Order: sequence, then C-alpha cells, then structure tokens
Amino acid sequence: MSEKSIYEIPVRTIDGRETTLAEFKGKALLIVNTASECGFTPQYEGLEQLQKKFASRGFTVLGFPCNQFGGQEPGSDQEIAQFCDRRFKVSFPMYSKIEVNGPDTHPLYVFLKSAKSGFLGTEAIKWNFTKFLVDKNGKVLERFAPQTKPEEIEKEILPLL
Repeated sequence: MSEKSIYEIPVRTIDGRETTLAEFKGKALLIVNTASECGFTPQYEGLEQLQKKFASRGFTVLGFPCNQFGGQEPGSDQEIAQFCDRRFKVSFPMYSKIEVNGPDTHPLYVFLKSAKSGFLGTEAIKWNFTKFLVDKNGKVLERFAPQTKPEEIEKEILPLL
C-alpha cells in the first residue's frame, strides 16, 4: 500500500472551501498550528515576514488554527480570519480550525507527526506554534518547537528555494 502524499490530504480553508495541499506542489512549506490568544501569537509577524520575503521564490507558510492548548483559539474561523488580517495583515493561507492531538487529530497532523517526531521521540504537539518545514517534494524535513522564532528558521528555508 502506498503512503499518502502530503498533497492528497483533504483540508478546509478558513473560508470553508474543501481542498488539498496539491496547489503547493513544488513549493517549500512551513506548516504551523496557530492561536490568537497565545504568548507566541506575535510570531504571526515573523511568519508573515518569511512569507513576504520568500513567496516569490517558491515558499509559503500555512496556518492551521487550533484550540487544544489552553483554549487560546476560541473564535470561529471567521473571527480568526478577521483577527489575522486586522492585527497581522496575514497574507499566507489560513485553514479551518483543527485538532493536532488526540482521537480527532487532523490527517495532516497525523502525517506530519509520524514523519517528524518531537523532543525525545514524542509525536504529540506540545503547544501552539509548533512548525514543520516541508521541502518542494512534500518531504517533512524538520520540526521546530513553539519557542523557535520564525526568523531563526530562515537559514533552514534558504537551501530549499
């Protein structure tokens, strides 16, 4: 049985459109579980800077809101989209709120976590703003802790462009 590619996993955009990540084939990706009321929320600014700096070179950030950590993403998809636009002028794609741990883990996060485990080999996402770097062929290369600032990942992104 062939393993599913990251590009075949169904996802829903923050405005409710059912799709896959197929449109990102050939691009390097930074996939992040986000939250609007977290101590790491200011990282949206750094994520947006990476997006602006490297989008023209085949890179994009993908944001997946999650309310599993301290209830720090309580809003509806519409409220999250408005917050991201108003507060951080986010231009990268945002998706519908998902779960990243537990029995209802979104298939994308099942894929990401099995491809790149975290600290001491654990698969569970520990907090908001865990980041996964994916190459242009859909291979998960790296997993970064929530406290890793987006600008610190730039040196990992450059060789993928």
